[in-house]
Amino acid sequence: MKKILYISGILTFFVLMSFTYVDFFSSMTKVDYIDGSKTLKFTTKMNTNHISDAIKINPNTAGFEAEVKKYVNNNFDVYVNGSPKTITFTGSQVSGETVWVYFETGGVSDISTLRIKNTILLSAFPKQINLVNIAYKGSQKTMNFQRGKEVNEVSF
Repeated sequence: MKKILYISGILTFFVLMSFTYVDFFSSMTKVDYIDGSKTLKFTTKMNTNHISDAIKINPNTAGFEAEVKKYVNNNFDVYVNGSPKTITFTGSQVSGETVWVYFETGGVSDISTLRIKNTILLSAFPKQINLVNIAYKGSQKTMNFQRGKEVNEVSF
């Protein structure tokens, strides 16, 4: 009888452990090339609590958008055909557990190589993974970034 209780106790422990909370750290960025305006438009989706923890400001405060802008400018770099491009923050939106960040870079007439440095949330969360999906003239490319792999390049 003691053996059955012991075994059932162990099994119960393992079943309960399978329900342990695991936080997933990721961001997703979509890059679209707008041929008419020769612009790359970026839309980044992040977890509200994660970005709030990283910039140390409540998302419901007035200065949140300004801090997000500063954070993105310091943690996301774009190089088109080897030349650095200036990114322009165009806005952000908090929607529950998600923060959407919008930015762009102009003067992009043709892309043979696109190099991105993406360190968003990497210093705050060691297991952070950042995905970037690029749509350029009918071609789709995906990059992933994590600690130790902060820079990635694709060719078109």
